[in-house]
Amino acid sequence: MNQPTATALIAEDEPVLAKGLAKMLGKLWPTLQITAIVHDGEEAAITAKQHRPDIIFLDIQMPVLNGLEAAERIVDNWPMDAALPLIVFVTAFDRFAVDAFERAAVDYVLKPVEGQRLEKTCERLSARLKERHGDETHAMTPWQVLRSASTGPQTGLPPLNIIQAGLGSTVHMVPVTDIHYFEADDKYVRVVTQDRTLLIRTPLRDLMPRLDAQTFTQIHRGTVVRTTLIDRVIREDTGRIFLHLRGRDERLSVSRSYAHLFKPM
Repeated sequence: MNQPTATALIAEDEPVLAKGLAKMLGKLWPTLQITAIVHDGEEAAITAKQHRPDIIFLDIQMPVLNGLEAAERIVDNWPMDAALPLIVFVTAFDRFAVDAFERAAVDYVLKPVEGQRLEKTCERLSARLKERHGDETHAMTPWQVLRSASTGPQTGLPPLNIIQAGLGSTVHMVPVTDIHYFEADDKYVRVVTQDRTLLIRTPLRDLMPRLDAQTFTQIHRGTVVRTTLIDRVIREDTGRIFLHLRGRDERLSVSRSYAHLFKPM
């Protein structure tokens, strides 16, 4: 496999396991540069912001901040002019898999880490990095998304009235007025209405300039909601903020970058 040169951060609270992972990566991906090895979640968040690695391997059960909390902090505090890192969770427990992928993890590897399984992870990461360098939609920065959201429909681009979205083998014509929120999911964007979820391939950055900025509000780097449907804003003791939309049961997370939009008047 022709692997690109890349940088990586390893966060693992057991030094022996951290060194073991670094050694395995060195054999599987010789051009991968391990810029730092840290042993707790808070140190991982601080070091990630300083080094800006392409890839982060995060243990989940770590002191101070666990891996899931560290991932959220890393994404929220990531510089606005840089593409987000590719995150891989490494853990002994598979019960965290859903939570990991909700945090946009590229992969999820169980301990003890097997060479064959880690090789597949390296192949996946390598492919994503090549896509990122070859397709700017994969290297979209939080600032690019925010800038698009703030401009609204641009001159020369007609505003979207209908979204052509897939559900199984059928293409549905969904009025924009029916859409509750958009949510980026790897190569797809989920289009969520009151009673169904459909998929489109158009990147969120291409959708944003054609949506009315007075109608849709960005609450996360990958989530845009219909403003008039925001029913409740929940602020937890941990400082995390969630939204409830009328007609939907799920809670939508608000990242720290957009928390200032939901302060009491």
